[in-house]
Amino acid sequence: MTRNAATAQRIPAIELVSPRYTDSWTHTRQGEPRGFIDPDRLTELWIHTGTACNLACPFCLEGSHPGDGRIPGVTLNDVRPFIHEALEMGVEQFSFTGGEPFVIRDFINVLDFASQHRSCFVLTNATDPLLKRTHQLLPLRNNPYPIRFRVSLDFPDRARHDLDRGEGSFDKALEGIRWLHENGFAVSIARQSDTDEDPEQVEAAFRAIFREAGIPEHLAFTAFPDFGTPGTEDGSPEVTETCMEKYPTRESRAHFMCTYTRMLVKQGDRVRVYACTLVDDDPDYDLGSTLRESMDTRIMLRHHRCFACYRVGASCSAPA
Repeated sequence: MTRNAATAQRIPAIELVSPRYTDSWTHTRQGEPRGFIDPDRLTELWIHTGTACNLACPFCLEGSHPGDGRIPGVTLNDVRPFIHEALEMGVEQFSFTGGEPFVIRDFINVLDFASQHRSCFVLTNATDPLLKRTHQLLPLRNNPYPIRFRVSLDFPDRARHDLDRGEGSFDKALEGIRWLHENGFAVSIARQSDTDEDPEQVEAAFRAIFREAGIPEHLAFTAFPDFGTPGTEDGSPEVTETCMEKYPTRESRAHFMCTYTRMLVKQGDRVRVYACTLVDDDPDYDLGSTLRESMDTRIMLRHHRCFACYRVGASCSAPA
C-alpha cells in the first residue's frame, strides 16, 4: 500500500459537491493534486465586519483604509441568522476581524448580541475608534460570556510601527491596551515577525515598553508573517497532496483553521460563508449561503496564504 493510499483510508473523502472544482482548484500549475482539508465540526465562527479602517497600512492583508468598501460593513440583521445557525451547530466562539471593527456603526450591537450566547474575540488596532466607544463597551462586561481582544502592535519600536500606521498610533494603541486591561477585558498582542528575528528578544523589548506604560508584562503574543495585500501572489510554494503526508490523519490536520472555522463575508446586500479568515479575495473560497453546506465542502489549499498555515502553523484563533 502506498502512503497516499494509507492516507486516503485514514481521512474519509468528502464528495466534491460544487461546480467550483476545476483543474485549477484541484491541481497545481504543474498538474499535481493539491493538498486539501476536510472540515470536521464548526467550533468558531468569524465575522468580517468590513474593510473600512481608520488607518491605511500599506501591508494590510485586507487592503483596508478609511472609507474602504470592498467588503461592506455588517449589521446585526445581516449576521443574526448565522449566529443562530452556528449555535445550533455547537459553535463555541464568535470572532471578529476587519478592517477595524469599531469603525463599523452597528458593531457594538453585533458584539452585544454575540456575547449573550458565546465568548467573543475581537481583532482591533485599539486606537481612536475603540477609545471613542469605550462607554458602549463597558456595559458588555455584564454579558453572560466574556469578550477578549487581540491588539495589533507591529514592532517594539515606535518609529517603525508608526512609519506605516501613522504618527502617534503606537502610543494610542498602548492607551487602548491599558484601558481594556484596567476595565477587565483580556488582551493579547498581534505582532509582525521578521525572518531573522530572535522571538525572545523581540518579546522582551515589548515587555519593557509595557512596564513603562503601566501595562501587564506577560500578555500573550501571536506573530504573523507578511501575508501580502489582496489579489497578490507572494511566490509561495503550492501545497500538494504529497506535502500533506506530513499530516496524515484528521487529528494531525486539526490545527488548520479550515477544519473548524468559517467566516461571514458581506457581498453587496448578502452575506456569504468563506472557508478562511485570511482568504476573502478568491471567490472559489465562497462556500455558499449557509454554514451547514459550507461544512460539507473539501477545502483545497490553493491560496498562497495556505502555505503560511502549512509552514508555520499560524492561527488567527485564540482558545475560547
